[in-house]
Amino acid sequence: MIVSWDWLHQYVDLPDSVEEVTQRLSMAGLNHESTTLKGSDIAVDLEVTSNRPDCLGHIGVAREIAVLYDRPLTLPPAEPHASGPPIETLTRVRIEAESACPRYTARVIQGVRVGPSPDWLAQRLETIGVAVINNIVDITNYVLFECGQPLHAFDFRKLAGPEIIVRTAREGETLVAIDHREYALSPEMCVIADAERPVALGGVMGGEATEVGNETVDLLIESAEFDPVSIRNTARKLNLHSPSSYRFERTVDPAGVDWASRRCCQLILEIAGGTLAQGSIDVGRPVPEPPRLVLRLSQIERILGIDVPRERVAEILRALGGSHLEATSETVSVTAPTWRRDWQREIDLIEEVARIHGYEEIPEDVRVPMAVSQPRKIDQVLPQVRHGLTAMGFDEALTASVVPQAWAEAFGGWSAGPPLRTETPLLRGADRLRLSLLPSLLDARRYNESLGNLDAELFETAFIYLPEADRPLPREQRTLGLVTHQGFARARGAIETILEMLRIEAPVATSDAKVSLFEPGRVLRWELDGRLLGYVGEISDTARREFGLRERVAAAEVSLELLEAMAQLIPHYTPPSPYPAIRRDLNLIVDESVRWGDVETTVRQTAGEWLESLAFQEVYRDPKKDGAGKKRLLFSMTFRSSERTLTGEEIDALRDRIVAACTQAHGAVLLA
Repeated sequence: MIVSWDWLHQYVDLPDSVEEVTQRLSMAGLNHESTTLKGSDIAVDLEVTSNRPDCLGHIGVAREIAVLYDRPLTLPPAEPHASGPPIETLTRVRIEAESACPRYTARVIQGVRVGPSPDWLAQRLETIGVAVINNIVDITNYVLFECGQPLHAFDFRKLAGPEIIVRTAREGETLVAIDHREYALSPEMCVIADAERPVALGGVMGGEATEVGNETVDLLIESAEFDPVSIRNTARKLNLHSPSSYRFERTVDPAGVDWASRRCCQLILEIAGGTLAQGSIDVGRPVPEPPRLVLRLSQIERILGIDVPRERVAEILRALGGSHLEATSETVSVTAPTWRRDWQREIDLIEEVARIHGYEEIPEDVRVPMAVSQPRKIDQVLPQVRHGLTAMGFDEALTASVVPQAWAEAFGGWSAGPPLRTETPLLRGADRLRLSLLPSLLDARRYNESLGNLDAELFETAFIYLPEADRPLPREQRTLGLVTHQGFARARGAIETILEMLRIEAPVATSDAKVSLFEPGRVLRWELDGRLLGYVGEISDTARREFGLRERVAAAEVSLELLEAMAQLIPHYTPPSPYPAIRRDLNLIVDESVRWGDVETTVRQTAGEWLESLAFQEVYRDPKKDGAGKKRLLFSMTFRSSERTLTGEEIDALRDRIVAACTQAHGAVLLA
């Protein structure tokens, strides 16, 4: 932000030294970039951070100087004399794109004389590097750089019809802007239109068709609020940036919208003449009430390490624009000024006190009380989960919490209740808080497949939102979801590895489940210590087609909250056994209905402490040899003792007990 030294003199009595002022401003948060002599004036370049749009105008910078030097701030008048017809008889405004333009104001001036600007106005604009065009355009630019509120002047007679329409662009529409370049518009862009066509790109730049020229006689003065995100997206997409878009991207003072309009009209009447229509058109939302903040005086000493007197605190906040200030022995409460959108919390007021009172007033050796923070358990669990999955070849995904209705209803494993619906979708068609991570991950998998990345294995750790009958809002559950193209065993093994990494020793039970999204008969419900842990299975062909997947995919989803509760985060060292291991393979014939998880549980319960590892190898079916409805389960067992060398006879006896237990529990027959 380049400011004119001569211009600043209009609002505050400046000290003689430019260097002293720029040093004080730098210490208060407006870093000094450069100082340049421009004729009889001085141009001072200040760095304005994105949270201080109030300083993107000379009045805002002057206000900072006035507070730092305890000098009065003088604001220029903005009370134009209106003697023309009522404005309602001349024009009207309709807002169709309220999300992009929440407020729009208009005034009409008739009978102006377009010509060169007076020297004082032209010199100030030239000092800050703004081209001088004509008195009308120069005045709108002058007010912009005076208070930070962008304005636009239309040649009123060039507008088709009496109505201004604020809407989104239609497919195929174009606009030739005042830079004489044609831009192709897209439907998400906000435009200012008349009855026939767009005449300006809202908040970014005006159009050539209604540009003010030497033949202009009547004016329509626009002053409005535009959505920062909408303006930023439009400016970036068209690569069209302007002083107006720069300020709208950072928000403007809602109470300054009408003030800037009145100030602009007053200057036009004084410089270009004309007659101002009575009244103004102001449509859209009213000026929102600024927040009421309370500052506890004890917090100043706790955070800054110094005691600032209550009177000094009140003086600073009042000088910065705080209103309705009330002070007690313990607190100071104040209503934030409309131009300070960064005043939202108590700490914001403490920051203001620190920078205005002076950081140099805080001794270097001051003792600020500190306490060592303890990390939450989930903050220790999550890095281990992420590290484990990435080490296994998974990539972490980040997806949106709002999903389409079909996705919200695709998985009912956690809750059968309806998802919470948002009134304003963050994404097109996505208006439900998700009940599962899997639909979003499947869509991410589909996108990777469309790009030829068929090996994409994805996981995500995020909240899902589960409705409960006795609560108005859903319960947030931190969840882990993953998808893989390498099959059921890969998905199950990944979760089992995480359980092992977190040293979870509670018993895990599995059972068949019927859950939408998964293939019937190919999905397991997991319970950990009697509580639902989650599900693992293969995605059904129907779901695969609905999500546009070409390959078969397996998936798993588990509760991170339960993993957190059961995790053993303190490592325990167990010395490796110096004795040799003995391996035995078993091939059991069982009924088709017998699941490996049940056989695994029986083996572990029977094998005892000597069982070091148990690994499933293969399932094989041979109806001719084994009979219909039979299958073979091949698995390996590794035995080792930490105290002595085991003998082959001991392991053979233990193997026989395992076979007997499987025979009794599952009707298993050892394949000879």
